[in-house]
Amino acid sequence: MKRTRILLMAIAAMLSMGVVSCDKDDNSSVGDNGGYTTVEWVDLGLPSGLLWNSCNLGATTPEGYGNYYAWGETATKEVYKWSTYRYCNGDYNQLTKYCNNSEYGYNGFTDSLISLEAMDDAAAALGDGAYMPSKAAWEELLNETTVKWTTINGVSGRKFTGPNGKTLFLPAAGYRWGSEILDAGSYSYYWSSSLYTGLPEYAWYFFFISDEQGMYYSGRRNDGFPIRPVRHK
Repeated sequence: MKRTRILLMAIAAMLSMGVVSCDKDDNSSVGDNGGYTTVEWVDLGLPSGLLWNSCNLGATTPEGYGNYYAWGETATKEVYKWSTYRYCNGDYNQLTKYCNNSEYGYNGFTDSLISLEAMDDAAAALGDGAYMPSKAAWEELLNETTVKWTTINGVSGRKFTGPNGKTLFLPAAGYRWGSEILDAGSYSYYWSSSLYTGLPEYAWYFFFISDEQGMYYSGRRNDGFPIRPVRHK
């Protein structure tokens, strides 16, 4: 009982100092809030009031790469290809959800969905109202913060400094294609929740390297990208 009380007092002290993390039990599964025990949300002072999580989904530290997800999938897997993608029938032009062009739909399938539904948003497993940022949310982060390439604990990435002076770090985590992790340490690709309606095999994503950053639409939905959750206050 005494040890339990001491432990609870220590946790309370850490929380009061803001010493919290985005720990995840690697043995947990999506569906039990992703195994997260504590979460730190960063208020950068953005006009929308949006809060950004301090870690990638599945990471235990801000510089951790975390997990990689195909767009619209809520679990990780061994191989990231069209043949393993949840919302197609084996290829990019056989889509079964999030498809506004019959030329890309299975047997001419179309729907009107242009943003991920909650059931297909991996970040929702974090709980606490978390979700994957939209294209507009990423653009706000880029336009309303000061951004620079830096290294934290040996990991390269981008640091965003908000209007209120608070910071957010995104590691250059690369991406997964097939069974490989590519470009880690030099490039990074982060999913948005927004479909690219011009070609529904693609979704919008945030991309950066040491001297370039921006929003791009050519993210193949079957590729595995990291996710940085957001939520409202």
